[in-house]
Amino acid sequence: MGQDRYVAYVGTYTHENSLGIHIYDLDEEKGSIKERKMVPISNSSDIIISHNGKILYSIADEGVEAFHIMPDGDLQSINKEFIGGMRGCNLELDEEDRYLFVAGYHDARVSMMRLNKDGSIAGIADGVFHKGMGRCIAERNSRPHVHCVKVTPDQKFLCAVDGGLDHVKIYRIDYQMGKLINHDILRCPLDSAPRAMCFSEDGQYAYVLCELRNEINVYHYHVVENDNPEFDLIQTISTIDPSEDEICSAASMTFSPDGKHLYCTDAGINSALIFAVDTESGMLSLVCNSRVGGEFPKAVAVFPNDKYFLCLNHDDNSIGIFEMNYEKNYFLMHGAPIKVETPNSIRIHKLA
Repeated sequence: MGQDRYVAYVGTYTHENSLGIHIYDLDEEKGSIKERKMVPISNSSDIIISHNGKILYSIADEGVEAFHIMPDGDLQSINKEFIGGMRGCNLELDEEDRYLFVAGYHDARVSMMRLNKDGSIAGIADGVFHKGMGRCIAERNSRPHVHCVKVTPDQKFLCAVDGGLDHVKIYRIDYQMGKLINHDILRCPLDSAPRAMCFSEDGQYAYVLCELRNEINVYHYHVVENDNPEFDLIQTISTIDPSEDEICSAASMTFSPDGKHLYCTDAGINSALIFAVDTESGMLSLVCNSRVGGEFPKAVAVFPNDKYFLCLNHDDNSIGIFEMNYEKNYFLMHGAPIKVETPNSIRIHKLA
C-alpha cells in the first residue's frame, strides 16, 4: 500500500506577502512541509475542516467562507456569509456538520451558522452577545471576549469560553430550530482569563487553558439527571516554567493524534509545553517545556505519526518544525523555520 498523503492548511492575516490560506504538502516521514500555493481570503484567523473531510471553513473579514477540498488538497471557494457581528476568532462544527459556530473576540458574539447539505453556508441561524464586566483593569479582561467555542462530546451543548468574564458559558443547542439556549455557566477563577478549551477523545474530560493564571484546569465531564452537564474540577496544573523570570502568557492547546499528549504554547516566553495524559484519570503530567526560537507561538499541529510538530510563530512570521522524543522528554528543532507572514491557525488533513 502507498504512503498516506497529507496537506497542511495555514490561515494567516492579510499582511505584506501573505494574502490568504497557505497550502503545504506534508511529508510525515521526513518531518517536512513544502508550500504549494496560497488561496486568497481576507484575514483567515481560524480554519476548520468538516467531519466528512470535504469542506474547509475559514473566518474572513466578510464573515465566514466555505471551500471545497479538492482530491489533491487544493481549495475551491463555495460561498461566504456575514456572521452578524465583527470578525470572529475561532470556529467549531457539530458532529454531523449541520451548523458552524463562531466565537467573536472583539464583540463577544457567539454566532450559529446554518449549513446546507453540500457544505455551503446557508446564513445566520442564531447569535448571542455576551454581556457584563470583568474585574481586571486591563482592557481585554474588563469586558466580554469570546475566545473559543466547543461542542460537548455528547453534541448537546456549546461551550463559549469568555476570557473577559472569567467563565465558560454553556448553551443547549436546539438543532431543529437553530437556536442557542442559555443553560449554565462554568465559572473559572477570577482574573484567570480562560482562552481555550478541548475535550479528551473519549469525551470524559475537559481541559480549559487560562491565559493570565497560566494554568490548565482539568474537569471530569458528564451529563446527569434532567440532561444537565456537570464539570467536576479534578486538577489544576501550571504552565509556568519555574526557571523563567519573564512574564508568561498561555496561548494555545491541542492534542496529539493519539490523544496521549496535550501540547500548549506560551506566548510570553515563547515556549511549547508537552503534557502526558493519563487516559484513565484524565489528569496531566509535564513531559517537557522548552523555547521554540520564535516570537508569539500561536498554534501547534502534531504530525499524524506523532514524531514531529509544527509551531506557528505569529510575530516573527515563521513556522518552526520540531522532532519530539517522548522517551527522553525533549524536542529539538528539525530544519530551518518556514517563512510565512503572520500565521494564525493550522489544520493537517489526510487526502482521500
